[in-house]
Amino acid sequence: MNKEKKITIRTDAAICLPKKVKQILDRLHAYGYEAYAVGGCIRDSLLGRTPKDWDITTSAVPAQVKELFPKTADTGLQHGTVTVIIGREGFEVTTYRIDGEYTDGRHPKEVIFTPSLLEDLKRRDFTINAMAYDETHGLVDAFHGISDLAAGMIRCVGDPMERFQEDALRMLRAVRFAAQLDFRMEQSTQNAVRRLANDLNRISAERIQAELVKLVASPHPEYMKELYQLGISGVILPEFDRMMETGQNHPHHCKTVGEHTITAMCHIAPDKILRLAALFHDIAKPLCKTTDEKGIDHFYGHPEKSAELARKIFRRLKFDRDTMDHVCALVRWHDYNPPLTEEQIRRAVVKTGQDQYPAIFALKRADVLAQSEYQQKEKLEYIDRYEQLYKVMKEKGDCISLKQLAVTGRDMIALGIRPGRQIGEILELLLEQVMKEPLKNERTYLLEQAEAYIKNHNRQTDETD
Repeated sequence: MNKEKKITIRTDAAICLPKKVKQILDRLHAYGYEAYAVGGCIRDSLLGRTPKDWDITTSAVPAQVKELFPKTADTGLQHGTVTVIIGREGFEVTTYRIDGEYTDGRHPKEVIFTPSLLEDLKRRDFTINAMAYDETHGLVDAFHGISDLAAGMIRCVGDPMERFQEDALRMLRAVRFAAQLDFRMEQSTQNAVRRLANDLNRISAERIQAELVKLVASPHPEYMKELYQLGISGVILPEFDRMMETGQNHPHHCKTVGEHTITAMCHIAPDKILRLAALFHDIAKPLCKTTDEKGIDHFYGHPEKSAELARKIFRRLKFDRDTMDHVCALVRWHDYNPPLTEEQIRRAVVKTGQDQYPAIFALKRADVLAQSEYQQKEKLEYIDRYEQLYKVMKEKGDCISLKQLAVTGRDMIALGIRPGRQIGEILELLLEQVMKEPLKNERTYLLEQAEAYIKNHNRQTDETD
């Protein structure tokens, strides 16, 4: 994590406003209003990054903004925000405002419009997000955001205790920004987080989830350790704290469960599903830990238990069903190692589910690379061979599901079988044959086998009767 470093900052003259943003600013200026691009778009521009969004702040109140532009949407009038739509793009235009009292640790009870840009910038979270720019006045940086950018620093605007008491989510956002930018947090900002972390209990699960995912999928997932050290994970993800505090005295490991997990996250691509799978793959190890008479730790059944616990966490944090199912399946099977034959790999894909491939190989590699060097070379060679056999199977188009069988339930009905459980049983028997010998996935052969099964079944039934 960032200790001391200097960041190369572009000059404000190099900020290039998109044509549509400039069009909005120019129209507001033409009618006598102040208007600036503000916040993250300025931060990213100064860092030489391409902003994802361009937000605009103005002295014009919402009704005045709506009068000036033919197409707008009322996306946040209570907070002074109107979305101006140009072509197919929307740009949030927000009136300079002062936030009233925060009663829920997240939202101001009221907002007061102000003619002062400075007053508007004072209410923002971090100095690097409190800069504004237009081509006439240049960069407005009243809180030394550009120097904090250059130093790689996350610092609150004004008193960090006040900023975090206004909106507790800012504490998690501070770590998230640090992870995305590889910045460090200024000391008084850190101290305030440690004192107020428990206030995150007041924040909705959906908001916590959104920030956590951005951190997890950031270029620096090692900042998960910051969540632990600052007391944030103890509030939003206490299971992670238990991992950080659970040792692994075993030849295959050289780190705590938590440190191993963080290392695994660093060895996998910054993809939401993959990073979440790495985060949760050993989440239940603290619950499964046993120690034998030689002092060696074991974690029997941890993949299954981790999948179960991960599912509970996903529900608690209000994740969508697709993400939950995909990640939990990867966690469930990350430690499954089938024999390396073509038939066994086909069976492994059927057993674990096709949707887990090829992601399972990335997770398995990350897991191994985060372990000790004991047998690491052999483990990685095994994964390489596993993946190679999987690719061969895919290239050959081997049948690994009922959908890929050359016959269907309709074919069974055409043979005289009544709709019901028996059709499924026959198709499963045919799939079993094809799993052993893929070349047998041929319509004529499978129909013959189905007919033979029916005759045999009918004969057994007659004998029983």
